[in-house]
Amino acid sequence: MSASVRLAMLRTGGALLVALGVLHLAVTPFIAGFIQSSTSPAAAAWLMPPMILNHVVLGILLLPLGGLTFYAAPYAARGDRWAVVVVRTTATSIAALPAALFVLMGARYFAAPPFVLATAILSGACLALLGAAFWPSSKPGAS
Repeated sequence: MSASVRLAMLRTGGALLVALGVLHLAVTPFIAGFIQSSTSPAAAAWLMPPMILNHVVLGILLLPLGGLTFYAAPYAARGDRWAVVVVRTTATSIAALPAALFVLMGARYFAAPPFVLATAILSGACLALLGAAFWPSSKPGAS
C-alpha cells in the first residue's frame, strides 16, 4: 500500500471515530427522552444515570482517539514507529466493537436509524484503520 493511500485511510478512520464520538454525544438527550417517555419515573431514574454515563464517556473517549489517529496518520504512513503503534493499537481496539455490538445488542436494535448510522460509521472506521495499519508497505524494509 502506498503512503498516500495509507495516509488517506488513516485520516478517514480517525475522522470517522471523531464523527462517531460527536454522534454519541448528540443522541444522548434523545435516548434520555426515550427512556423517560417509555418507562415509569422510578425506572427512568434507575436507568438514566448508567445510560448517560455510558454515552458521555464513550463519546468523549472517541474524540481524542479519533483525533490522535488523525494526527498520527502522516507519521504512520511514513513508518515512524510511535505512530505505527498508535494506529495499530487504535485499529485493534476498534476492530472488536462491531462484532461485540451485534453479539451483545442483538439484531433488534438495528431498526433504529441512529444505531445503524453509528454501526456503519464504526464499521467504516474499523475497515479503514485495520487496512491502513496492517497492510504491508509498498516500500521495501518498511513495516
